[in-house]
Amino acid sequence: MPKKFMKRYLPTPERVRAIKSLHFLGDILHEPNLWHINRHSVARAFLIGLFFCFIPMPFQMVAAVLFAIWFNANLPLSVILVWISNPITMPPMFYFNYKVGAMVLDRPVLDFEFHLSWSWLSERLMDIGIPLYLGSLLVATIGACTGYLIVQYLWRRKVRKDWGERIRARNRRLKAARKQRAAGQDS
Repeated sequence: MPKKFMKRYLPTPERVRAIKSLHFLGDILHEPNLWHINRHSVARAFLIGLFFCFIPMPFQMVAAVLFAIWFNANLPLSVILVWISNPITMPPMFYFNYKVGAMVLDRPVLDFEFHLSWSWLSERLMDIGIPLYLGSLLVATIGACTGYLIVQYLWRRKVRKDWGERIRARNRRLKAARKQRAAGQDS
């Protein structure tokens, strides 16, 4: 993963610590593991952020912060990934989750029109809520695990590539030094 790219765009710990609404967390924000950009903290951040972005619940970012602290994941990245589900993407994501849940429960997908009223909510909560949350849990788990594994794979691949480049560069330098020594001995 491009560590320099991530460092450039993620907020610094000092900037996040300066946010007054986060002062209730106290010294927890001073934990260096929450700010490290390494394979494990970034992969855990993807796991947490992708999981909570697919769960229809209020305060998804708060849940992502708490789990990032608990699992020592990269805190800013966990919160940023939750914003994959934003007001524009939520309807198609949650409708897809509902369809997955209905398919798993072997229920028909209901055509519905949303009406903001207590009677509509009480009548439709069980019909829509159970498939929605089951589908959300399934999609969130699969998406989060997939994201975690992809980050682990890409990070390892990048490290292997960098090591290979370093070895090739070192071999070129050694070869050039040998040639230079051989040319010096011949003269």
